[in-house]
Amino acid sequence: MSTLGQFPDSSPERRSPRLAMSGITKRFGATVALDAVDLEVYPGEVLALVGENGAGKSTLMKILSGAVQPDEGNARLDGATFTPADPLAARASGIAMIYQESNVVPNLSVEANLVLGAERHRFGFIDRSAHRRRIRGVLDRLGRPELSLATPVSRLSTGDRQLVEIARALLTDARVVIMDEPTSSLGLVEIDRLFSIISGLRREGVAVIYISHFLAEVQRIADRFLVLRDGRVAGQGATSTVTVADLIELMIGRRLPDMFPISSRTTGMPLLTLNDVGTAECSSRLINLTLHRGEILGLAGLVGAGRTELLRSICGLDQVVSGQVTVAGYSGGKSWRHTGLKPGVALLSENRQTEGLALGLSVGNNMLLSRLEPFTKWGWLDTRTMRQTVERFIASCGIRSRGAGQPVGELSGGNQQKVAFARLLHQDVDVLLLDEPTRGIDVASKAQIYEWIGKLVERGKGVVLVSDHVPELLGVCDRITVMHRNQVVATRSAKDWTEHDLLNAATSGEGALA
Repeated sequence: MSTLGQFPDSSPERRSPRLAMSGITKRFGATVALDAVDLEVYPGEVLALVGENGAGKSTLMKILSGAVQPDEGNARLDGATFTPADPLAARASGIAMIYQESNVVPNLSVEANLVLGAERHRFGFIDRSAHRRRIRGVLDRLGRPELSLATPVSRLSTGDRQLVEIARALLTDARVVIMDEPTSSLGLVEIDRLFSIISGLRREGVAVIYISHFLAEVQRIADRFLVLRDGRVAGQGATSTVTVADLIELMIGRRLPDMFPISSRTTGMPLLTLNDVGTAECSSRLINLTLHRGEILGLAGLVGAGRTELLRSICGLDQVVSGQVTVAGYSGGKSWRHTGLKPGVALLSENRQTEGLALGLSVGNNMLLSRLEPFTKWGWLDTRTMRQTVERFIASCGIRSRGAGQPVGELSGGNQQKVAFARLLHQDVDVLLLDEPTRGIDVASKAQIYEWIGKLVERGKGVVLVSDHVPELLGVCDRITVMHRNQVVATRSAKDWTEHDLLNAATSGEGALA
């Protein structure tokens, strides 16, 4: 591998770049977020922008989209000087940003979301006919002409919400589309559809900047890559010339020895048992599961298979309408649905923005408020010990922040996820329900989280892990259960599953119960 992080470049020498950013520098106080960064992307090209959480990717894209102004450097769009004063100006110039967290208005219709802020008028009235003709043309290009324009966006699947955001970008005649972790909330079928859409954008000459921590996806969809590390360009070139291991080394500055570290653990007695459990989501299909001490049980399935709903029912956020849930020997039966959150159980939600974190509160409060008992003495809180505990978590979890008092909403998505995981570690419960725990996390941090999970089960904890990333399930779990349409269809030892078998069971709902 090149010691300078330079690889053969596939960009055509005879073409001019659609976008060229040169010497971009941004400081926040004493922190240098970006240090003389250069970036080029060509018409009809997919450029992957990768790096660890906090490497500067979000800051660079905020500058491109007009949300942040650089301290130094310049940009050119199709050869013309590009200095957007705000996001509206960037959008009018043809820069479309599709964020990792959905940026639609849920209670408005598909049509209203698509034209919001870009309404066309005729004689003082909104020209709805013109809008609908353009919208139908865009949806045809995206392969979804049947999508109802009157449907509230809140009723759409995650994939269709993302489709609305892409359609909105195309309606503004976008020349550069930025996709920030576009597959983090998508299932396998929706990912394939997204990649087909990206291929269509490429054919139409749209330049795509693709930000992702899924490096296998980067190799599949991107023509070139650019790696940021600590605010500087660490490497760039054609994706066909590098391996995933090469990209990881550029991102973190070293070779990662083992993505899925194997911990030594012994499976013990049953810790969590579900007997004929019916959930509020689906009361007619009863679920039976057992989680043992010292075990990681994976839950596989397509988006909408009922995995998240099952975790919410286990921990008490949703009703258990029939059957019995037993945790560490205590069974509340049906009456448990009235007792709220379950003792000894903690959930890491897949939706950190609205459910997993209180974005307006500090990093420290998000970590500790769910369990204050260790810091109370004679009715008073030991704030010194609390601060020391938070600082220890910040250091051990590698959270990039200004300190315990910084609002968690100001952190990057990956660092927010680490705060949510630190809260779970602080709760010190026996049963941990992890719903997409590595979503939006960089490669090195994923390996760290896998190591934490391994240490938890070594101590006799039990973990239920929901993930859409099949290699993660196969690499981390002891057993894997597949769900299909709110029903358990197969449970086997992880070593008895192949990726093909898992996907087949998840899509067909067929599999022998073990």
